[in-house]
Amino acid sequence: MFAPVAECHPVTIKQGLLVGKIVLITGASSGIGAAAARVFAAEGASLVLAARREERLADLASELRGKGAQVVYTKMDVALPDDVARAVDLAVETFGRLDSAFNNAGIGGDQNAMHLMDDSVYDSIMDTNVRGVWNCLRHEIRVMLNNPDGGSIVNNSSVGGLQSIPAAAPYVASKHAVAGLTKAAAAEYARHGIRVNSVAPGTTRSENINDWFERNPELEAQLHAATPQGRTARAEEIAEAAAWLCSDRASFVTGVVVPVDGGFTTV
Repeated sequence: MFAPVAECHPVTIKQGLLVGKIVLITGASSGIGAAAARVFAAEGASLVLAARREERLADLASELRGKGAQVVYTKMDVALPDDVARAVDLAVETFGRLDSAFNNAGIGGDQNAMHLMDDSVYDSIMDTNVRGVWNCLRHEIRVMLNNPDGGSIVNNSSVGGLQSIPAAAPYVASKHAVAGLTKAAAAEYARHGIRVNSVAPGTTRSENINDWFERNPELEAQLHAATPQGRTARAEEIAEAAAWLCSDRASFVTGVVVPVDGGFTTV
């Protein structure tokens, strides 16, 4: 004989992950950054969008404001410390503080053998992917130290920061460095209430990736075959993981690099 079914109570719907949060997103004009702007806004965040392509930022900001989000934007190159400082200060001037940041800006480059790469390729990748994260961390932490509740920072790394990718040495080196900066900052500022984590996306749909696949159609099939889920990620899937790490629901998570790769790094 079955026991009587307990009385059901309605489930309380949680509010958005980022309601009340002030968030800076770099590299916000396209790809994962633009997807993050839409996801974070939908989760209730007020946003500072930053990237090098100002016209695209203006269009995205207008779109999000039309949906009720509070958004400002600024043209910024993460490799330039003064640009980063200006973006961080814009958050404080506009909203009173900075709670979270998604340091997404980065570049890749075509694959090529190391001995065939020009020094300028290495310099360009390291300036954006490593110095850019360094600049962002320093200025974001500078203002978050004034927050009673600290803050949360998410750096965008790559599966290339967890294992080797053939013929992409500068990119792999840069993303390993991002993981190192993430762990170092997390350890240094944990007692100040500032959490620092990283997402490591697998191959993700973007303008650059679509163009790369069009020029190298065999690579798309190879990557899908090497990924247990058998597909390429949508930019929104990376943004959702970053939103959770930025939120208070990840309050005891710091210093980690989270693969968002369809199982690629498990193989």
